[in-house]
Order: sequence, then structure tokens, then C-alpha cells
Amino acid sequence: MTPTRPAMRFRRSSALSTAAFLTVVLGLQACSVGTASDQTASADSIRIVLKEEPPTLEPCQSSQNSTGLVTRSNISEGLTSRDPATGELNPALATEWQQLDEKTWLFTLRDGVKFHDGTAFDAEAAAFSIDRMMNPDLGCDVTGQFFADQKLTTEVVSDSQLKVTSATPDPILPLKLSFVGIVPVTTDQQNKVREPIGTGPYHVGAWQPGTSLTLERFDDYWGELPDFSTAEYSWRPEGTIRAAMVLNNEADVAITLSPEDGAGDSAVEYDTNEVTYMRMDAGKAPLNDIRVREAINYALDKEGLLASIFAGKGKLATQLVPEGVTGHNPDLQPWPYDMEKAKALIAEAKADGVPVDEQITIIGRTGFYPRAGEAMEVVQNSLTEAGLNVKVEMGDVNTWLQHLLRPVPTDFGPRLLMGMHGNQAGDASFTLRNNLGSEGGQSSYGTPELDALIAAGESATGEKRAQAFADALAYEREEIVRDAMMVKVGAMIALSPVVSYEPNSASGDEMRVADMHRAGQ
Repeated sequence: MTPTRPAMRFRRSSALSTAAFLTVVLGLQACSVGTASDQTASADSIRIVLKEEPPTLEPCQSSQNSTGLVTRSNISEGLTSRDPATGELNPALATEWQQLDEKTWLFTLRDGVKFHDGTAFDAEAAAFSIDRMMNPDLGCDVTGQFFADQKLTTEVVSDSQLKVTSATPDPILPLKLSFVGIVPVTTDQQNKVREPIGTGPYHVGAWQPGTSLTLERFDDYWGELPDFSTAEYSWRPEGTIRAAMVLNNEADVAITLSPEDGAGDSAVEYDTNEVTYMRMDAGKAPLNDIRVREAINYALDKEGLLASIFAGKGKLATQLVPEGVTGHNPDLQPWPYDMEKAKALIAEAKADGVPVDEQITIIGRTGFYPRAGEAMEVVQNSLTEAGLNVKVEMGDVNTWLQHLLRPVPTDFGPRLLMGMHGNQAGDASFTLRNNLGSEGGQSSYGTPELDALIAAGESATGEKRAQAFADALAYEREEIVRDAMMVKVGAMIALSPVVSYEPNSASGDEMRVADMHRAGQ
């Protein structure tokens, strides 16, 4: 049975002004996504509107939030499951685990679990899924995000027991394996699958590309069956339309909203550990000069961004590793806003021959967070004022991913990548190597010195682990300055009156339909 979670801190937002509400209501007809007959919710169906269509449901891509929102814990499950409220690691497809030596763990697997195709889950399937995820030719994002250059080998002890051995000591291997979605041995080993088979409470039903996606309840699920027999997903990039769909009874849940989107009393605010930032191509001129990177940090008015773009929901970000995650450095403070200092650093670099007039491209992602396009315009204007030559290119998730993940396009000038990162796993290792290491799958720059500090944290435990990661973050801040941190964001969703759901800090990456219930139950 899936462990229950304590309630997270959340609240209904205050109602909109009358004028704003009327604006939304008058636009409802234009926002309609179906006929009158299909706008009424079925008692057995929940309708969820996303900001974008998932590019794939492949489990090994579920560290990308657009995929993970639908796939993780709904379609596929891991051996373990982390509770985002407490940080505790709970049983999932494994009921218990023990460390045999510094590199080897023994997992005891749950009996009576079936895949959506009716085949039995066993140690062979678990081993296959881990080996498949580690296949470098498959290029799984989960691998780069959580395992980097770590190598795993598996040994089937019996149908219900599996040994997993890491090439180097890995004290949090059971936590990492919570992100490996288990699939049957019939799954393609060489190519990613768009519609996977898993063990979760839902299986893929109908997917009409560009229009809608339906998940259907898996009646042979090993745990408690969820309330809703189907989950119907649609997507609209405009937050105002997503909010209006809930108000107009065209959707039950709308995600990634801002206060200006007009959700009214249906809005629910909650805390996240997502931080927004700009990732710099620190290896390309003029961004290869640390003075330019420092200037970018000074030039961004983070308080202004928080107040205007994020409507005051959140606080200034200091690092990629948020509070509550092992390795967070509490001593790091936000960069102060100092335009004059930024201008002086750019002028100094220019005087030394740094080509500060070289055009820098901001790669943005449409709908990444509310008012994302406006945020990038603010960044562009600030950096232009500081003396840099900056343009903005906004694109969809697939275009943005081409610049996020290695190998990035090489026939491209210096770039700033619009980024948002949330460490849902509770340990800085899931952030540092992949996002800041020299060879990280989502890293644009690193140094041997920083790599060594990250490695020291990965091999340590307890307070030594936390301190080593904190030292790595301090080193990155003082000696490298690859990122321009912006805002640790709050979040907002809209819920229809028929749905009860308590969002948590992981809801932006993993929205469990099984946690959604009919109101009053």
C-alpha cells in the first residue's frame, strides 16, 4: 500500500478583484476545449491541464518535469519512494534493503506485483530496468541526473532478491534507485519508448498527439486503487486559459499558475524547492571572463523580479541546492543588485580586450513558469543596460532541451540558458555532479577542483557529506560563478470543487493522481 503523506503547508489564495474575475469569465467561451457534453466531469475521471504536452512518457526521461509529472508514480514506480514532506525513504517495489558492503546492496522485492501487460514483476525485471537505464547508447536523462559516471552491476539472487553493486562506494544508492522506473524485460533496450509499460496505478490509454492523453486505472495494481478510474490530461501554454478551464468546469486541476491568471477561489498556493536561474556558457567569450559573469549577477534586480514576475511568491535564491536538502549551504547570500558595479566590471573587461560586444543569446522556454517570456525580457533589459549585447530566443520544451542536455549545439555563440531546478531527492549529489560537474549531463562548465569537491561529498556520509557539498557550493560561488541565481519560487495550482488534493514540494515534477480524491472523502 502506498505510504500516506502528512499534509503540506498550503492555502487557498485570496479572491481576484471583481474586474479581473469578469475578464476571465468573459473569455471563457474562447477558452473552451470541448463541447458542452464533454465539459462535465465524470465521477470516475479527473481532468488535469498541463502547461505543455509531455514529449515522451519514457521512464528513464522522467527527471524532466514535463515527463515526470505524468510518468512518475502513476505509470512507473521505483524500488523505493521518497516522501517529499519528511525526506524519508519508503518501500515501493522493494520492501526492504540492506547494505552488504560499501559497494553492494541487497533488495528484497514485493510479491504479487504485476506489470500492465499482466506479466509478473520479479528480480529479473528489476535488474533489466537498472541495466537498461545504465545503457549509454540509450542516453537516459535519469542516468545523467542521478548516476553521472557511476556504474552499476546487478545480480539476480532469486525471484524476490536482487543485489546491486556500484563501481565506487555509494551510500545513498537506495535513494537514487527511487528514480529508476521499473519496466518489463520485453521493453526495447536500445530505443526509448514513448508509451511505457509499468507497475503503477495507471496505464497509458489513448494518446492523441497535440490534443490529449488519458491514463486508465490498473485494476490489478498491488496497492490501494486510486479514486479515479481515468486521468485525462490536456495542455494549454497560457496560464489564464488553464485557470479559466477550471472555473468553467473544463478541468479539475490546472498547474503552474500565477496570481494574475485569474483562478480566484480555486487557487491553491504551496511551497516548492524550485529555483530559477540563468546558466552561463562560461567557456565562451565574453562569458569566459569571470568579471562578466559577476557583472550579470550584479545587474539582475532579483527583488524586482520577485515582486513583478513572481508576484512576491517565493524568495531570493542563493544556490541550486535549496533548504532542506543535504548539502545546502546556509551561509550563501543572494547577490546584491548593483548596476553601477556591473557596468564597471563590463567596462574593465572591455578595456582588457574581452569582446563584451559579442552577441549573447538567452535561450528561453515558453511557459516554463508563469510569465517566463516577460522574465527573460527583464533579464535582457538589465544586461543591455550593464553594457552587454543580448537577444532572447523563446522556444518550446524540445528546442530548449537541445540547449540544456549534452551534447549541446556547437554551431552557436555564447548563451544564457533559462533554467529552473528543484532537488526532489533530498541530497545535493543529485544536483552538483549533473548540473555543475565538468561532464554533467546538464552542465555547461566545470573545473577539476570543483569535481574533486563534489566527489568528496559523494563518498562521505552524515555531517561530513553535508559539509563537503556545502564547501563545493561555496567554491562554485566564489571561484567559478557559472550561474546567475534568481528566485526560489512559490507555486500555485487551481482545483475544482470536486477535487481534494494537497500539493507538496515535489508536485512540479511528480504529480501523483493517487493522491487526488473526491472532495469530502
